[in-house]
Amino acid sequence: MERAKVIKDELMERDTRFLAVYVEAKNSCLIMLSEKEDRLGTLAIAVPKPQDMLGPVTSSVLVGSKNVVSARMFAEFVASKKGKIAMVSVYLDKLGEVQAQTILMHLIEKVLQAESGKESSMA
Repeated sequence: MERAKVIKDELMERDTRFLAVYVEAKNSCLIMLSEKEDRLGTLAIAVPKPQDMLGPVTSSVLVGSKNVVSARMFAEFVASKKGKIAMVSVYLDKLGEVQAQTILMHLIEKVLQAESGKESSMA
């Protein structure tokens, strides 16, 4: 029986470290995205539709009130990309949510590529 995969990565943008911790189990994945240090932030969950059903991924915020749009958007993105339940946490300290979205999306793509074993073309 295979254990969960854990991947850690980071980016330096605007003189700030942005961190990702990615954990993938057989039926789900969790990504913690944070600024400066690993922290749990606003946590959203998204559930993909079964393959035989049409419609968008459904999501909800479990904890937190800051960065709600980003947490839900990223959870929905990961759930649709992986076809699994996805939980995404977003913790930002000084950078605003809109300014951080591009950086955090880049970080998500890096950990998803690392998980699938592909060479990262976004170095």
